Amino acid sequence: MRGAWLPPRLDVGMARMFEDRADAARQLVARLAHYRGTHPLVLGIPRGAVAMAGIVAEALEGDLDVVLVRKLRAPDNPEFAIGAVEESGWYFVTQYASAAGVDPTYIEHERAQQLEAIRVRRAAYTRHRPRLDPAGRNVIVVDDGLATGSTMLAALHAVRAQGAARVVCAVPVAPADTLAQVSTRADETVCLEVPEHFGAVGQFYRHFDQIEDDEVIRVLSARSVAAFLRPI
Repeated sequence: MRGAWLPPRLDVGMARMFEDRADAARQLVARLAHYRGTHPLVLGIPRGAVAMAGIVAEALEGDLDVVLVRKLRAPDNPEFAIGAVEESGWYFVTQYASAAGVDPTYIEHERAQQLEAIRVRRAAYTRHRPRLDPAGRNVIVVDDGLATGSTMLAALHAVRAQGAARVVCAVPVAPADTLAQVSTRADETVCLEVPEHFGAVGQFYRHFDQIEDDEVIRVLSARSVAAFLRPI
């Protein structure tokens, strides 16, 4: 049964400010503690959420990997998502994409570009080991926050299509309308803050540094070694 834990509606002025992504991840762990002992697979959406997912995976005694998705960018505003694509090639386009001036030719070109970016990331991030299989597992998908929710929707689709037993969306902050949409695609949705006035994810963090690929690779490699050394 799908469900969502939602805090009371809060104004941005009252909403919790996270010190950084690590602080947000530790607070998510408290809401996900019931998965400890189930050996969950925790998937971070690169780049910002991978270190967060590492903290969650370690606390819950689970495995860590990435789920590779990319937003489809509006022609004149690359920060604005008109949809998203996941690693298998599945994609969706939002209802407002046509208002952004896109046509099928543009969408297919953008989809091809983003799939190539995914291919490059996969080769870099997990070149020394295969990706972990979600089939039959409790899978927790972590992001550092949702705005349009496009990449999370694509990530949840990817995990569901690969046969996960239970799909969980875990984020520190999201606007209510986005969270409502995402919650329809997850078995459980955990969100720490749902502010009434939402501008951008970064406004809810005191420190919201840019994350580079080297950091993602370091986190994945460190967690892989820890899992290998874990007693059976």
